[in-house]
Amino acid sequence: MANPWLALDLGTDPAERIRQVGRAHESFLAGGRPAQIRSVVADSWQRSADALDGADSTPPIELNDGELEEYRAAHPLARVLPIFRDLLGGLAEDGDHLMAVCDAYGRLLWVEGTASVLRGAEQMNFVPGARWDEAHAGTNAPGTALAVDHSLQIFATEHYSRPVQRWTCAAAPIHDPGTGRLLGAIDVTGGDHLANPHSLALVRATALAAEAYLGSHLPPPASAGRVQALGRNEATLTFGGRRMRLGRRHSELLVLLLVHPEGRTGEEIAFDLYGDDVSPVTVRAELSRLRRMLGPELLESRPYRLRAELDADFRTVTRLLERGRVAEALDEYAGPLLPGSDAPGVRRLRSLVEGQLRAAVLSGRDRDLLRTWLHSPWGADDLEMWEAYARQLPPASPARPLVIRRIRQLATEFGLRPSVSGAKPANLATSVQRARN
Repeated sequence: MANPWLALDLGTDPAERIRQVGRAHESFLAGGRPAQIRSVVADSWQRSADALDGADSTPPIELNDGELEEYRAAHPLARVLPIFRDLLGGLAEDGDHLMAVCDAYGRLLWVEGTASVLRGAEQMNFVPGARWDEAHAGTNAPGTALAVDHSLQIFATEHYSRPVQRWTCAAAPIHDPGTGRLLGAIDVTGGDHLANPHSLALVRATALAAEAYLGSHLPPPASAGRVQALGRNEATLTFGGRRMRLGRRHSELLVLLLVHPEGRTGEEIAFDLYGDDVSPVTVRAELSRLRRMLGPELLESRPYRLRAELDADFRTVTRLLERGRVAEALDEYAGPLLPGSDAPGVRRLRSLVEGQLRAAVLSGRDRDLLRTWLHSPWGADDLEMWEAYARQLPPASPARPLVIRRIRQLATEFGLRPSVSGAKPANLATSVQRARN
């Protein structure tokens, strides 16, 4: 196929292709290897099979009524909704198509079309507030476009979930032009006739138009600075048009000052840096060097405190957690705070931030978030999280044997008894956390 993101080659009979892919789908569900289908679809089927209990499941509705209204009103894609309607509204009004917009987690924010087509979509929960990422809806254009970060079409029986196989859709991801972060996707859903190059080009052009609009309306740079200290031993500070990389000791000092905006004495900072093992004079010398580097407009003494308003990446994580936005917090978390630091104050803060995030991921029982944690360098040896992930996998999931093997391996290393069935020893959580620290 000339373009792997297009569903049909030129001249292909749609009806025959539906039957051909349908046979491959049933063979795959029976344990066979998918044949004669696009690799992007085969890979998506495998991800869907790992995540879902079967091919007849219905996506859950995660945002309802007022919660949905509040969320989408604040979402960046709300600003480009008029562009979506202008470029794709004609399709949604012709009686055969739907226009849908989802966020980066696959939650549908807007679904628009004629009443009759909307009623048909409701039967498969293709409605605002429903979650249509692959892990909850299987292979579908908006969910798979998010997974592979590319515009594509999903044609009829290429959908993993049987209730969706009478539809065809084309979708394209949309990114924040300032940061490159994935914001969501724009989708057109309808009949088999959508499987043509024009629908894919149209959604891609619409996504580019939205990104161009957002890029032309970026807010001016904030006067406040920002500190990045997660997942790195040396913090970076952006302030006053400058970006500087600090040494390890100055990184620790800056982080400690950030969490004490009221200011700290030399003795208090010395205790946070060294415990009882150093004279405050040593710390004052370090602070003087830091003040010369940053300038008096940023750092003052008596007490030592930051004069300018600085934000920090670890503060972003904790703010998101306070608002219950765990997925976004995990997305922002680049790793432990100054991981190479053994300063008592930094260690306490590092443990606090990671502990809050870990507890939120663990208690949420979201399979995607658990998997993201386990695939990170800091979460790869987290036995309790592996066990929680195993409990969320369907019994027949192809990933389950690998997960159980990893659990047993870690349990042996920690000298613990694994609990792959779900009934873990009462002291496992404490033991694992102690082993990790």
